[in-house]
Amino acid sequence: MDFRQRKPQRSNMDMSVAEVKRAAVVDDNAPPYPEPNGSEILVRSLQAERVKYLWGYPGGAVLYIYDALYKQDSIQHVLVRHEQAAVHAADGYARATGEVGVALVTSGPGVTNAITGIATAYMDSIPMVIITGQVPTPAIGLDAFQECDTVGITRPIVKHNFLVKDVRDLALTIKKAFHIARTGRPGPVVVDVPKDVSLNTAPFHYPDTVEMRSYNPVRKGHGGQIRKAVQLLLQARRPYIYTGGGVILGNASAELRQLTDLLGFPCTNTLMGLGAIAASDPKFLGMLGMHGTYEANMAMQNCDVLLAVGARFDDRVIGNPKHFASVERKIIHVDIDPSSISKRVKVDIPIVGDVKEVLIELTAQVREAQARPDASALDAWWNQINDWRRRDCLAFKPSDDVIKPQMVVDKLWQLTKDRDTYITSDVGQHQMWAAQYYRFEEPRRWINSGGLGTMGVGLPYAMGIKLAKPDADVFCITGEGSIQMCIQELSTCLQYKTAVKIVSLNNRYLGMVRQWQQIDYGGRYSHSYMDALPDFVKLAEAYGHVGLLVDKPQDVEPALREAIRLKDRTVFLDVRTDPTENVWPMVQAGKGISEMLLGSEDL
Repeated sequence: MDFRQRKPQRSNMDMSVAEVKRAAVVDDNAPPYPEPNGSEILVRSLQAERVKYLWGYPGGAVLYIYDALYKQDSIQHVLVRHEQAAVHAADGYARATGEVGVALVTSGPGVTNAITGIATAYMDSIPMVIITGQVPTPAIGLDAFQECDTVGITRPIVKHNFLVKDVRDLALTIKKAFHIARTGRPGPVVVDVPKDVSLNTAPFHYPDTVEMRSYNPVRKGHGGQIRKAVQLLLQARRPYIYTGGGVILGNASAELRQLTDLLGFPCTNTLMGLGAIAASDPKFLGMLGMHGTYEANMAMQNCDVLLAVGARFDDRVIGNPKHFASVERKIIHVDIDPSSISKRVKVDIPIVGDVKEVLIELTAQVREAQARPDASALDAWWNQINDWRRRDCLAFKPSDDVIKPQMVVDKLWQLTKDRDTYITSDVGQHQMWAAQYYRFEEPRRWINSGGLGTMGVGLPYAMGIKLAKPDADVFCITGEGSIQMCIQELSTCLQYKTAVKIVSLNNRYLGMVRQWQQIDYGGRYSHSYMDALPDFVKLAEAYGHVGLLVDKPQDVEPALREAIRLKDRTVFLDVRTDPTENVWPMVQAGKGISEMLLGSEDL
């Protein structure tokens, strides 16, 4: 039932004759309906974009917007407990669905609290629109209460931002924001709405399309460059396909798999690209980079032709650029963003375009070509790769006495691999173990912060995904350090019944920091030990959820099964893991991609 107060309706029987006459007077110059105010225009614009969920936190500068949200029921607003989590949850939703995530925060501290979430989305090219409240336009620049320069603060961490000074520009600005966020190389767009703009009225018209003279991202790759790429690929003796998050964001996984199957070439994914190629595909060599597999990194260093698709050769992937350049190879680089090409590594054949369209054209031209890759050379290359594979670099020693974190992730994969499952993570050792030991078969199932490496994202990501995918299992793999950064969102999980499962690999350390301190800082563990941890089981129960303590190896599988069984409850598993365990392989800072430490024996 709706308990909102309404004014009693008066019928004509209750009105005086004079009142009836006055009510009947028609002003020919008056509009048939009152014009909407800016807040109503904003909400109608979001409805036109088919926005289903909006994560936010109210405050003075956005109260008119919240009033407009109160009067409608097509957009569900989710009240988080911190603005950072609002942006992270919208971000997780966008990563899992491919749709634009939307967040709403107030001015001043609302904006500054959201900055980490915006930067996280920007570094990973996630399509988002963040609506921020602002003080009234006459007060801008006068140090008004809860004022900050939103446009200036966010400029380095957004694809674009807008300050709306006239309510008549609001609908078109929202249209532009969504268009910019989802096209080209995706990214977050901030729309700053002063309080008076949200109150002023104007006619509402939401355009069907928008054209921006200064913004026209290229979609189709250059035909001549694609022909050169095909010729080079077919002449390769040691080919390699290296793909990143751009394949996931471009919904090009199927096209990548078709090309890889057609050519029979080995393939690797970055941390952000996992799932683009099925982990079970024998052509997949695993993740490459700082904590990549031995075979993936060795193939990257020793190939003679490299096809890079939707990846950016970042420092965590190739290590030292000079070391990478010490081996001669030809590089084909496909990316929607021309600024990413030859940014860190000089390439031979740049192809600017939408990765999906370019892969379709590449595949078509390979099929039409008369030539085929040299079978004997390709066999020799695969023999070399299989020799590297025999190192079994991800093997770990199981224990009956202490829980190995790798075992936990592997067991989770075994129990959920045939279910509709999404995995989020925070940042640190647990993130790398999740990437290494959970075998992703499909895209958009692995949700984590790659570029910025933001602790605290895992739980809000999981909340956003669970709303979008209510029937799926959503697991957050985290650590006792990361989970505490946004742990207040357990309250949000209860209010909105987002039954996520939290697997905290609790080693009582800031694990990745401890690992670096052990290897590079002489074992001086400066402020990386967590010596005042809460009782996570009691804390979960205090928030109204289920808490489970797991401190014996034989209890891991039963606890995971119980979490899966409790489908409609948020479950927090405090898994006490080996505090001495490190992530292997590892490429130290400043080293080359093939200069890997494979275990403690290499120290």
